[in-house]
Amino acid sequence: MESLQVTRLLSCKSFIHTAKVGYNFRPVRQVRFGCLWKKTNKNDCLMIRSSFVNGGDREGGGGDGSDVGSPEGPAAVEDEREEKEPGFLLGAEKDGSGSVIGFHLIHPSGDDEVVESIKDIASYGVEKSEDIEGEKKAQADVCYNVVFVTSEAAPYSKTGGLGDVCGSLPVALGARGHRVMVVSPRYLNGTAADKNFSNAKNLGSRIKIYCFGGEQEVAFFHEYREGVDWVFVDHPSYHRPGNPYGDSNGAFGDNQFRYALLCYAACEAPLVLPLGGFTYGEKCLFLVNDWHAGLVPVFLAAKYRPYGVYKDARSILVIHNLSHQGVEPATTYENLGLPTQWYGALEWVFPNWARAHALDTGEAVNVLKGAIVTADRILTVSKGYSWEITTIEGGYGLDELLSSRKSVLNGITNGIDVTEWDPSSDEHIASHYSADDLSGKVQCKIALQKELGLPVRPDCPLIGFIGRLDYQKGIDLIRSAMPEILQDDVQFVMLGSGDTQYENWMRAMEVIYRDKYRGWVGFNVPISHRITAGCDILLMPSRFEPCGLNQLYAMRYGTVPVVHATGGLRDTVENFNPYAQGGSGEGTGWTFSPLSKESMLIALRIATSTYREHKSSWEGLMRRGMEKDYTWENAAKQYEQVFKWAFVDPPYIS
Repeated sequence: MESLQVTRLLSCKSFIHTAKVGYNFRPVRQVRFGCLWKKTNKNDCLMIRSSFVNGGDREGGGGDGSDVGSPEGPAAVEDEREEKEPGFLLGAEKDGSGSVIGFHLIHPSGDDEVVESIKDIASYGVEKSEDIEGEKKAQADVCYNVVFVTSEAAPYSKTGGLGDVCGSLPVALGARGHRVMVVSPRYLNGTAADKNFSNAKNLGSRIKIYCFGGEQEVAFFHEYREGVDWVFVDHPSYHRPGNPYGDSNGAFGDNQFRYALLCYAACEAPLVLPLGGFTYGEKCLFLVNDWHAGLVPVFLAAKYRPYGVYKDARSILVIHNLSHQGVEPATTYENLGLPTQWYGALEWVFPNWARAHALDTGEAVNVLKGAIVTADRILTVSKGYSWEITTIEGGYGLDELLSSRKSVLNGITNGIDVTEWDPSSDEHIASHYSADDLSGKVQCKIALQKELGLPVRPDCPLIGFIGRLDYQKGIDLIRSAMPEILQDDVQFVMLGSGDTQYENWMRAMEVIYRDKYRGWVGFNVPISHRITAGCDILLMPSRFEPCGLNQLYAMRYGTVPVVHATGGLRDTVENFNPYAQGGSGEGTGWTFSPLSKESMLIALRIATSTYREHKSSWEGLMRRGMEKDYTWENAAKQYEQVFKWAFVDPPYIS
């Protein structure tokens, strides 16, 4: 059994290298154990061949499709490479009579260092690994088969931060040595967005799913890109006009059905899809995102583990926004294909005040609740939000349940795409700049003022807002405070869409404050970059913000954030203290609390007065924000720690 474990662990490293040049190789399961071990003349030890330990992707084959046990494979050239690349040794353990009673692993160095575990073999040489251009890559010390399950993943589908996370984090994890699959629907809505899936090829693998009173058949499409397997579940319910969740008439009425299909397909994909020649197998780590993927841990516990499947798998629930929970009438439970005894995991009862009428019992099923109950660990997208969801104010009725699972609840701040959001190379902005040379920042401001028809005033504080026009983002607070904000000598720019009343208000404000205010109704990527680069201050008065990305983009561009102290905003924006560091100051912006017009105005006026009267302090604020590390690489390292914790305890069993 020990030898089998060695082979399985090493296959992860072998896959990483071969995946970079294509999928043309044989499954590791075909390896013959005779080629793994060699008798040496050193202390009567057996040696593990280093060509296999280090991945089999160098000269001699193994990673290019050749059988690693063939004469053309690594075994044929091992003798001439033995001195250059020694393998691990199995040192014989003998009893008092001299009989061999076992073996221990010895590092090939001359100091007879004992290797403590099989895990050490899997990581041997990982930190030294190089990509095909020869550049050294940071690698994880333990590799996992990671399966992301998500309703959206950029650039294929995106409505907000969820799409950004599931489009970027898998790539970062893949770059660190993990084998990563993303499972998401293949949305087709008859628009230009359909071309996002043009490179995904039909795998020719179809499965039947029994749920919702019938048999459903789904297909799988696949694209290998940036070291990640992007798998798209295809079904007619994903082919309709609108966004992933609804259209102009509101949310689709069959969303429970559509995302139950996604969860079933995601559970089957690691077992049936031979990506790159072999499947991901049963020992997977499922990262399930929000309620849309919330049935995955429930299915694992109720429909797979009782039959010995996925007994070594783990699931981690990632909560991006707790306010969306996938609540449907209780009568829909029987459609999910779950055993009747599992109803309690999803059972949800609304309080009396939330019921429609006196005869309403308030009984429902809550998919996110089921995921919280059955997931092995729970993550949120910031540390602050992981605490807020355990409070009455932020828990949306799930606070007590989440509090009971505090021991497995953590928060990790999202990263940002530092290639797309880079002021030194951004193709959308008028002038490039960096923390070492801020001269281009004012040129971006002047260009933005000209583009929007505002008076060109480089010394006038320019405040920006980018976001949805809805209650969560505190747009009502901005609306009530705007007359007082514009009494001061400032300019204000807004970009966003959402509630019709706020869109109309933005248009009216342009007429009233022609020389001070501009409102862009809608969303435009190049304009969002130019506003981020051209403004001096970014205002974010969100009522709650699980993580927030705009404040991270702003700091990256030397734009100082003024934010409500909530969730990820409180975690990422450090309050400015001008008296710290011997008077040179510290901090990256301003936070305000409580959430009120008065406290927001105070914070804004402190920021604008600092901008006008303390230029050196302002430059310090800009540079400290630009130097913060909010890369996905940093976030991926923190995710790896949670992966390790997930495998410490046994998986959820009812």
